[in-house]
Amino acid sequence: MFSSFFSTADPQAPNFHSVTSKFKPTELFGELKPKDNELLCTSSGFVAETQIFYITTTDGKSIMCQLIHSSVGLWYPTIQFTCKIYDTKTQKITWKSINVSNFTCPPPGLDKRSCKADEFSYTHKSKPGSDYPESYTVQANPAPDVQIFLELTRPASVPGWKIGSGDEGGYSQFGPDTSNPDGYVIHRFWPVLKASGHIVLGGKATPVEGRGMFVHAIQGMRPDLVATAWNFGHFQSPDLGGVSAIQMEFTTTKSYGRKGAGSGGVIVNIGSLVVGEKLVAVTAETKYPNEKSDADSLVKSRVTHLRPILDPDTGYQKPCELLFEWAGPSLVTDKPGTYNASLNVDVGDVEQPKGLIEKVDFLAEVPKVLKMAVSYVAGTKPYLYMWINPSKLVITEPGSDAPVEASGYMYNEATFIS
Repeated sequence: MFSSFFSTADPQAPNFHSVTSKFKPTELFGELKPKDNELLCTSSGFVAETQIFYITTTDGKSIMCQLIHSSVGLWYPTIQFTCKIYDTKTQKITWKSINVSNFTCPPPGLDKRSCKADEFSYTHKSKPGSDYPESYTVQANPAPDVQIFLELTRPASVPGWKIGSGDEGGYSQFGPDTSNPDGYVIHRFWPVLKASGHIVLGGKATPVEGRGMFVHAIQGMRPDLVATAWNFGHFQSPDLGGVSAIQMEFTTTKSYGRKGAGSGGVIVNIGSLVVGEKLVAVTAETKYPNEKSDADSLVKSRVTHLRPILDPDTGYQKPCELLFEWAGPSLVTDKPGTYNASLNVDVGDVEQPKGLIEKVDFLAEVPKVLKMAVSYVAGTKPYLYMWINPSKLVITEPGSDAPVEASGYMYNEATFIS
């Protein structure tokens, strides 16, 4: 009767289980099923769920539309819609973030890939067998002077993906017991979408044409317990028939690692490459503390901060350059081998930044209930840097020693939490 007072678990047993530990390099690609992009919209436990569309237009605008559904257990879920529009030519930024009213998921006659509120709607449509088998219509009126109407379609040649197939695909779990985890993180992607429509700012309508991506991410845990830092990169180019390169990376807190509490600082990075408007590789890599990365590894998915410098505004060592690298088994049947790619982006220093959209207090952009749950933690001071810059992706295809280049825009974020 006293056994519950004592723990027999090994304190050095793994209490973080990266998604990459479950799948071989040849099993990294898991094609998304319809249910993967259905919204959970849970109202129990601590779950922060988001669906984001990132778009780069042909005339150099960056558009982001984001739904955030936050549950903090004791409170009714908060649903927020955020949009950010940045013009690289004028450097003008438009940012709106609102708590929505009368949120419904699913709307009548649709499944949970669609949702609506008084201020916005995501409407999913399916056209099986067509060149564009899936699409979302995004309509939003987050403020009297901002209206958004976008058609976002996924080409059939570029399927949505997660790391690994099946119900366990995509999940990194926290805690010693994966069947009953302390929490989890999952990401699901459309690496390419075609964007068209228009935005209205201050009464002036502007057409939108471009390329982008979609991500459905869920954190089943308080964000300050999940990670100390995040990196995200999204490159799009019309060159070579259509190119995309994306990465999502997080670093676990010290509490979660391969040898129990105190062994954290594990870096998990997942990504993909699209060349010729085909998904050619899905990449994933986990780096544990005190282990060196293999520079010649056949599987690579990593971002390196170069020339870090103290930013007195935030207190963090921000990079002046970032190096993104990809390597993974080819998904193209007639091109067996390994795809490699790299991209170096110069974001400037503190005094002379390059392509800096914003550096913001992260908690200023999340729902109030999420802010309440995180902000009381001592030492937690999240800051988010956002950049967009003209960049070149260098690609080496299987069986070739001659790299090719694609020119486009790299949108990337670096988030420091603690």
